[in-house]
Amino acid sequence: MNTAELVELAQQLRVDSVRASAAAGSGHPTSSMSAADLTAVLLANHLRYDFDRPAHPANDRLVLSKGHASPLLYSAYKAAGAIEDGELLTFRKIGSRLEGHPTPRRLPWLETATGSLGQGLPIGVGIALAGKRLDRAGYRVWVLCGDSELAEGSVWEAAEHAAYEHLDNLTAIVDVNRLGQRGPTRHGHDLDAYARRFQAFGWHTIEVDGHDVDAVDRALGEARSTSGQPTVVLARTLKGKGVQSVQDREGLHGKPLPDPEEAIAELGGPRDINVRVHEPPAARMLHAVPAGHVELPRWEKGEEVATRNAYGEALAALGSGRGDVVALDGEVGDSTRAEFFAKEHPDRYFECYIAEQQMVATAVGLATRGWVPYAATFAAFLTRAYDFVRMASVSGADINLVGSHAGVAIGQDGPSQMGLEDLAMMRAVHGSTVLYPCDANQTAQLVAAMAGLEGVRYLRTSRGASPVIYGPDEEFPVGGSKVLRSSPYDRLTVVAAGVTVHEALAAADTLDREGIQVRVVDLYSVKPVDRATLRQAAEDTGCLLTVEDHHEEGGIGDAVLDAFLDGRPVPRLVRLAVRMMPGSASPDEQLHAAGIDAASIAAAGKLLVEEAVVR
Repeated sequence: MNTAELVELAQQLRVDSVRASAAAGSGHPTSSMSAADLTAVLLANHLRYDFDRPAHPANDRLVLSKGHASPLLYSAYKAAGAIEDGELLTFRKIGSRLEGHPTPRRLPWLETATGSLGQGLPIGVGIALAGKRLDRAGYRVWVLCGDSELAEGSVWEAAEHAAYEHLDNLTAIVDVNRLGQRGPTRHGHDLDAYARRFQAFGWHTIEVDGHDVDAVDRALGEARSTSGQPTVVLARTLKGKGVQSVQDREGLHGKPLPDPEEAIAELGGPRDINVRVHEPPAARMLHAVPAGHVELPRWEKGEEVATRNAYGEALAALGSGRGDVVALDGEVGDSTRAEFFAKEHPDRYFECYIAEQQMVATAVGLATRGWVPYAATFAAFLTRAYDFVRMASVSGADINLVGSHAGVAIGQDGPSQMGLEDLAMMRAVHGSTVLYPCDANQTAQLVAAMAGLEGVRYLRTSRGASPVIYGPDEEFPVGGSKVLRSSPYDRLTVVAAGVTVHEALAAADTLDREGIQVRVVDLYSVKPVDRATLRQAAEDTGCLLTVEDHHEEGGIGDAVLDAFLDGRPVPRLVRLAVRMMPGSASPDEQLHAAGIDAASIAAAGKLLVEEAVVR
């Protein structure tokens, strides 16, 4: 498009953003209006995209990091012919695909859900990494950011990672409109302040007037031709551009315009411009790698193996059988054992360093391109990336997360390294799967099973070695459990997972010598939980005792209790969990101090059975 046509297209995007927000009675039209010229130039002259084939392997990828500017994105879709005007006016209404903040669950042209600011660029880095290192395709990744979100630390994790990986297929376009939600941003219109920061990380920077379509056109062209560096286009804009009553005014964020009809008239009225977006070049399908036979590692019963070791070996084996599996780590690969995969498949291993937000974002970005990511760090450190995990669920992203060094059982390192909240955290994620194996063969089987699941999948592994109790051919369906010992005379059921399974078995032996028969259930699938087995155990024994190396809130005890919240009678239930703040001690001392070792389980179980007799 030429200059005049671009100007008209930008005005149409502004008008349609105002119309959509007015029809909804809510939204962010002023944030959309500031970036209209940037979007018009990108859509008409630089984006390579087939809207009829959103899965085309050579399509450029567009991420709207400032997700509140969704009216602008939907207006661009209308201009490109992807949606009709009638649908545009369903914005924010029940049943509409056009949500207040966009999600790919409903729109096929979206890469990721946005709205939690500071996530678009990190995920864009993940997509660009897929294009550069795995797909080896010519598509570009364009990320439209707001200036307010540059206060988020995750943006600078992304900036450093992109420069380190020389992602010259990535362009960030920053709409520097000076105003945030409650007032001016930290740096206002000081483009040089932003430029210095990006330059310090190794980016190529371009500063432009964001309302000069010719300048924007040249800037995006320069970004496409820059080699060896990611590029950021810093565009000075005005919030509410084009309507004098709202332009560059505070207090209008997230509100429809006071007089939309007058604003539309001031913008020149509605238009009906259709944009023929440039088609992507012909390209082969990406990473068409059919899964071959996966030969998982095997261990014999009685061997002492840490489940973190089993994770690393199983993942490496899975990578040999499936060419779509990739691994990520947060600079703890020697501890999580992700390094086993790195040695076998270095081309599909991504070191994200101590940047857990970027690690999870990279996993999400890789997943959008069809890869199957496994991202690992200490369970405790995944808390830092929880908002990215939450938004991955909103996106419908299929990612595998692995948290090692869980619980007090890690020993002397102390509470800062102990994942004691992770089961609760991951259980709360919509549609998540939460797995906690107790031995090596179980771990290997679950690692392989995770690759075929949907949504956010979490595997909890342990630091110390534990005896192998299952044979290598045992199967562990997700949503199941294993009854490790039972009899018709059981008076108590102990439900455990991971480290505490071994403690529960030892406690059962102790109680057996005292004439108390105990059923032991290995609840390796914490979500979904095996309701049928738990209900049967409650019916047979009348008493349940849960034991977990995790805080009481939200973990195994709550997962078990959930099995009885549909009107069924709730059994007598006692929950053993970590209720104190641990210090440094040996693993055995830690388990005893927390009251979750074999002796504590046996004592609690005996008391529970005696109380049941009295009642």
